[in-house]
Amino acid sequence: MKPGIHPEYRPVVFRDRSSGTAFLTRSTVASRGTIQWEDGHEYPVVDVEISSASHPFWTGRARTADTEGRIARFERRYKKQ
Repeated sequence: MKPGIHPEYRPVVFRDRSSGTAFLTRSTVASRGTIQWEDGHEYPVVDVEISSASHPFWTGRARTADTEGRIARFERRYKKQ
């Protein structure tokens, strides 16, 4: 393996801008800012627009499509007479 060709893999905090939650994980993403974490250490922070804390699918606020109405409308429109 060639030395120096891989990016640095380090702890990074991802902060959800819409919900305000933050996750500490490991990543190679570059960051300009830092944040003081709960353990007292300072980590790079990356702000994201949406995460599992604010995504409608994961929070249970997702809308379901009215498939029954669409199927009934199709059958009414194209049923054989």
